[in-house]
Amino acid sequence: MNTKMIIGGLVILVGIVLGTINFLDSNVEYGDFADARRIQKKIQVKGEWVRDRESSFNTEKIQFTFYLKDDSGEISKVVLDGGRPNNFDLAASVVVKGKYSGDYFHATEILTKCPSKYEGRTGVMKKQS
Repeated sequence: MNTKMIIGGLVILVGIVLGTINFLDSNVEYGDFADARRIQKKIQVKGEWVRDRESSFNTEKIQFTFYLKDDSGEISKVVLDGGRPNNFDLAASVVVKGKYSGDYFHATEILTKCPSKYEGRTGVMKKQS
């Protein structure tokens, strides 16, 4: 009976530790590129894709590279692990999650905010066809 209680206690303890680690990893604060360089941990940066700067996909490393202008106006190179998101060209704004690595922001995830399908016509919101 004592062995069962010890094993049960260990299982509960491992569950609590794993849950805490998962929570802390998913709890990522917003900031700009200056914040990302300063704190050197995972952060979310919201901004706008700089379309007139080069963007490319490296097939060997499976990385998409582009430039992002954050809300404070700073432009930085972003390297995303993975391919270019399908709706990237339509994005009104972009949120990248990651941290600085040398002279670029190394993103592990990207979220795109596309323009709304709804727009106001004569004061009423109507869905475009």
